[in-house]
Amino acid sequence: MEEHTPRKSWFGRNWPWVVPVGGCLTLIIIFFIFLGSVVFGVSKAISGSTPYQDAIIKAQGDEYIAQMLGEPIETNGIMNGNIKYENDEGSVDISIPIKGPEGEAKVYVVGTKKNGKWTYSELYVILDENNEQVDLLWGKSSENN
Repeated sequence: MEEHTPRKSWFGRNWPWVVPVGGCLTLIIIFFIFLGSVVFGVSKAISGSTPYQDAIIKAQGDEYIAQMLGEPIETNGIMNGNIKYENDEGSVDISIPIKGPEGEAKVYVVGTKKNGKWTYSELYVILDENNEQVDLLWGKSSENN
């Protein structure tokens, strides 16, 4: 009589490579989920900041920029720069890409926060098409060649 030994399950035969590979893939996936949540959280905090909002509102409300970019004007990517604030003091130095149906540009914001109030020393847009700088604080336009 021939004895028939039961065959091991798929996992029983393959566990020496499944466990390390599965564990590494799990760690990689968890890392990317964590990284994505950090990036999303930071970008959400920055886009909700007063300087960011002020800059977008000013750019959207400027007739010349609306004429050059078309409407609606909206953000176009990730902001660059730094925003630092603690309690009632801080500083900002950022650029925000924007776009409209007719073109693209960047909004630049430089300012400080004292006693809970933001004051901007620079707030302007540089149009990508002709490199023109439009001052949103004083309403002046100049070529920036």
